[in-house]
Order: sequence, then structure tokens, then C-alpha cells
Amino acid sequence: MQPLRLPPPERFRFETEASTRWSDEDNQGVLNNAVYLTLLEEARLAYFGSLDLLDGGRFPFVLAQCNLRFLRPGRGGERWRVAVATTHLGSSSFEQAYRVFAADGQPVAEAEAWLVGWDNRARQKCALSADFRLRVASREGLDAGPVR
Repeated sequence: MQPLRLPPPERFRFETEASTRWSDEDNQGVLNNAVYLTLLEEARLAYFGSLDLLDGGRFPFVLAQCNLRFLRPGRGGERWRVAVATTHLGSSSFEQAYRVFAADGQPVAEAEAWLVGWDNRARQKCALSADFRLRVASREGLDAGPVR
């Protein structure tokens, strides 16, 4: 397993809050591992919503890969803070990093994700729009590359 390549805390320019339900705990009394992926997805929804980049409420991309590291057990029925940073922006894919914090401010998980532009009508990979790349690059201080 490769170690995560997360940027330093100051590179996370976006944060949002999310909640879990008490029923999100597993039979060991800790937050079920699958719930963390939902927290990341909720954070992506808030991130791209804040940039007005949702296509009719849908993502213009799909999740291709995610590497998630658990730092300590979480509990259900709590508020969470999720920090998001886009760390690489290509012509048809991009990478994001995440940190999930409990209400006490302590990190409980961190993750990296690789996401790919997606044409839902054609059901295939596609290039990210110039507008998408410009808005994300502007927020993150990244190079948008050649914009056509």
C-alpha cells in the first residue's frame, strides 16, 4: 500500500461540515468504514456546488480510485468537518485530498481520490470543460493548462 501524498494543512482551501447518524456505527460501536466514503462524497458535493460546477445537481465526473486511511475510530451521531483540496488538475482527470475531523478538532481520517471526467449520456470518459478547469484552478492556485 502506498502512503498518502497529502498537502500541508494550509493548502486545504475549502472546508464543509457533515453529520452522521447514530445508526452509522457498526457492531463494534465505531463509525462504519463505508460511511467515510459518504462523508467524502458530501464534501465533494459542497466543494463543487460552491464553485457552481454541478451539472443539474450531478457531478461531471466519476470516482475512479480512492485511498482512505483511518487515524482513529469515529462515532455515529456526530458533526464532522471535512477539508478538501484539489492537488492535480489534468485535461480529463484530477486528484483531490481530504482530511476528516471530529467535533473535538482531531483528525480521524485522510484520503486521496482520483476522479475522471464523465459524459453521462455517452456513458464514457470525457475531457473536463475549460470552465471546470478554470474555476478549480482559480480556487486552488493551480495551472489550468491550455484552455480551448
